This record gives sequence, C-alpha cells and structure tokens, in this order.
Amino acid sequence: MERVRDVSELPKAHLHLHFTGSMRPATLLELADKYGVRLPEALTDALTGGEPPRLRATDERGWFRFQRLYDAARSCLREPEDIRRLVREAAEEDLRDGSGWLEIQVDPTSYAPRLGGLIPALEIILDAVDTTVRETGIGMRVLVAANRVKHPLDARTLARLAVRYADRGVVGFGLSNDERRGMARDFDRAFSIARDGGLLSAPHGGELTGPASVRDCLDDLDADRIGHGVRAAEDPRLLKRLADRQVTCEVCPTSNVALGVYEKPEDVPLRRLFDAGVPMALGADDPLLFGARLAAQYEIAREYHAFTDAELAELARQSVRGSAAPEDRKDELLSGIDAWLTAPAG
Repeated sequence: MERVRDVSELPKAHLHLHFTGSMRPATLLELADKYGVRLPEALTDALTGGEPPRLRATDERGWFRFQRLYDAARSCLREPEDIRRLVREAAEEDLRDGSGWLEIQVDPTSYAPRLGGLIPALEIILDAVDTTVRETGIGMRVLVAANRVKHPLDARTLARLAVRYADRGVVGFGLSNDERRGMARDFDRAFSIARDGGLLSAPHGGELTGPASVRDCLDDLDADRIGHGVRAAEDPRLLKRLADRQVTCEVCPTSNVALGVYEKPEDVPLRRLFDAGVPMALGADDPLLFGARLAAQYEIAREYHAFTDAELAELARQSVRGSAAPEDRKDELLSGIDAWLTAPAG
C-alpha cells in the first residue's frame, strides 16, 4: 500500500467556519449546564453519543430543525468569557488540523441582546480574536455575515458596521441561512457598501438550491468567493465562469452529506470542480453539528475522490490563495505546503 502524508500536518487556510458551529461538544454541554439551558434531546444525544444528529435539510421542515438545534447552541453563549473561550478553542482545533489561517464567520446581531448591543458584541468578538492570535500564533480574522431571512436593511446596517471595523480584523461580508428564502439581488446594496469598504464578498450559494443561486451571487453580489457553490457542478458554463474568474468555492463535504445535499461523500462533486479549474477551499462549516473538522474534509477528498497528495497540496494552496491573509502569511503557508509535499510519506 502506498504510504500517504498526514493531512493534519498539511498547512492550509480555513475559510468556511461558522461561529457557534465551531464549538466543541463538551463546551456546549458545559455552558448549557452553567446557564440551565435545556438542549433539544436530539442535540444532547448527539453530543454525548459522539454521532452527529440527523439533519437532512433539503426541505423546509428539515432546515427548521437544523436552525432549532443551532439556535439552542447559540443561546448558551451569554458572556464575554464564553466568546473568548469559543474563539480560543476554535483556533486550537484549527491548529491541530494544520490550519495557519482562519476566517470565522459571524452574525453579531445573534449575540447582541446578551452582550450589550451590536457594536459591543462585535468588539468582544474582535478582541477575543486579537487575544487568540497573540497567544496561539494562528492567523485569524472575522467575516461578518448577514441573514438572508431578515430584511435587507438589516444587512446594510451590518455592512456599514463591518466596514467600520475593517482595520480591526473584519475582512469580508457574507450572506447565510436558507438560500431558498431571500433573493441575492435584495442584498446588492449591502454588498456594494462592503465592497466599497474594501471587504471580500463571500455569500452562500449553490447549496440547497441549484446553479442559479451561484449565478445570482456572481451577478448581483459580485462574489469573490462562494460559500459552498457545489451545485455549480451541474452547469458546465458556470464552472468555466468560476474557473475563468478564479472565484473560490468554500466546499464543505461533511456538511453537504449531513444536510442531504448529496447522499454520500463520493457524490460531492469535488473532482468535477477541481478538474474544471474552479478554486476550492475545503471547510468544516459547523463541526459542532456535523461532527467533523477541517482535516477530515481533506481525508474525504483522499478516500472518496482519490485525490493524491499532490492534489491535496494544491487544494491547500487554493485555500490560501482565496483567503484574505496578508502576503507574508500566504508565502509562509505556501512554503509549508511545498515542504509537506516534498517530505517523505508515511
């Protein structure tokens, strides 16, 4: 059997990780106990049993169930010390998986009621990131995301806030939640504000709906990156467009299977996107609910899609190139990828 290199030692960037969803299961159980929060039985069983909950979300009822579990977890983040702990532990998990750069995605309005308001919530998060960067050495920044089920005016408020804190660690602006609700074009003004302020445009698209969702992100939101984007594989012309523009798709294989976008890991179109020249950044999305972190996504590419070590190294390079990391950090990570590939396997 051919010996292969350890993907947890492969330097990489992590561009698709949601804030609450980055929590360790043990941390959530501890915080729930601390605050007397009764978690849904399905979530408690999953956290204590080590198996992620069944979250098929390709219909509205399934997505509502996913959101209910996510909201229950978010309700356990109540004090600045909880935020600091989450950020620190997310960084530690990423470092363990070989990540040298992490862009964590957050909608600060979700935490504002318990943290003193929208601005204090974002400042607490950014301060936690600054402290974590100093203490761990990881490169880490924040991507502020609007919620597409809320009013577009809320998104504009968030975009202005994100731009205001661009010099404090905010590097991008996103759009999350159920893409079957809320058209991309409704949020074009918010994304224009963000882009004019120097932020990356990184909306979700092409996950629960098809290629049209990805096209809308490109046409209406001028996306630099697409959160997920896997359904673009159904349209050869769209694949070429993504490849020609070098728009990075933040592909999350474990999440895609857990939510029923694809039935099996081998159905996720990693090979089709890769062979078409579409840049990818593999991501864990919400490991709290899906049960797998960053390195596991590279293992899926190896085990189910026959990616060689050289191809895995190229995936890692694509994640670095698609990031908002400064050039010196990119150079450091790219050199580390080359070193990983030239080191003896096994």
